[in-house]
Amino acid sequence: MIGIKTREDLMKEFEPMADYGFLGPDSVSWKVWGYPTSYVLGFVRSVTIEHFDPNLAAAVVQSGGVKYRPATRYGRTLRYFGLQIFGGAEQTAKAADVLVKVHSKAIGHDPVTGGEYDANSGDSQLWIHMTAWHSILKCYEMFGPGQLPTDEENQFWAECREVAKLQTIDPDKVPTSREAVHAYFEDWRPRLAASEAAQDMINFILPIDVALPADTPAWMKKVFKPMTGLLRKGVIATYPKYMRDMAGIHQSAVVDALVIPPIKAFHTLLAQNLQMRLFAMRWIAPAAVDVAAPAILGIPPLSDKVWEVREAQMAFGFDAPFNAHKDVRAKQRDRVFNKGLKPSDDGLIESQQHIGSMDVHNAAALG
Repeated sequence: MIGIKTREDLMKEFEPMADYGFLGPDSVSWKVWGYPTSYVLGFVRSVTIEHFDPNLAAAVVQSGGVKYRPATRYGRTLRYFGLQIFGGAEQTAKAADVLVKVHSKAIGHDPVTGGEYDANSGDSQLWIHMTAWHSILKCYEMFGPGQLPTDEENQFWAECREVAKLQTIDPDKVPTSREAVHAYFEDWRPRLAASEAAQDMINFILPIDVALPADTPAWMKKVFKPMTGLLRKGVIATYPKYMRDMAGIHQSAVVDALVIPPIKAFHTLLAQNLQMRLFAMRWIAPAAVDVAAPAILGIPPLSDKVWEVREAQMAFGFDAPFNAHKDVRAKQRDRVFNKGLKPSDDGLIESQQHIGSMDVHNAAALG
């Protein structure tokens, strides 16, 4: 029988961060991203609707990683976002630097647009960044404590802009208000595509149980089916009508309204029980636990410094991402577009010690 652990007991299980990274406990992002609605709802919303970008859909489908190891892709992505929000500055800057090399292999021809895709494209990275930050806030509002006060929301989007500097994004293009965020998504609508690939990936991810650990027994998946089914309906309830139409998904306004109270109650319970929160995180995203838990538990870091992203990149010897690893990126483009070869795995093995394991049977391991 598992005993009840106090906050102090739980704090002993984790090492402190080196510092407060780029945001810190006074940030609005810690409050929003640290709320349990981000674990599944916000993340699933983000990684489904982002497939409406045909370039991203082509990159995901042609790499095949989501379908043959969905749990580790889920965990690695949550760990990386956890680092951006809660991680120490140097370890996060290193992970971001390695990710540029990983993304250098995600290049090729997009069958929908007939053009090329490149995961290191600043515009593609901004689309992923904005779908994530907007989805996390949307689910916090619908299924968590509710809408932020205006000053806090403005701070949230300012923090979104700062953290965007960890990617190949032009920070001047990052919207920093609710109105600007809505305008950003409206501007993207003509660029979105309800392709067969996009619909296939959305239908693959939306059942949610694909993100469960690879060794989850079939009987346990059946036990959790009512909950994953409810969460699926909750995610759909956050989609605007045009995205539902594009995905071929139909759910009535009545169902939208009915799923809110039970999902909200469940996440309120998680928010109030640290042991349950960490148990859930250990199960669905074990590689993210050591990053997020110190912040959730209030473990003081070794230094109380909060860095600016460019300051940290310079201090720890990393290029700004849009200038990083140009030799690797050029080599990959030559292999793919000039020689007709598959891209090499530069950075992929190295990434495991920073972003998480690709081993479906040991998702919590770091290299």
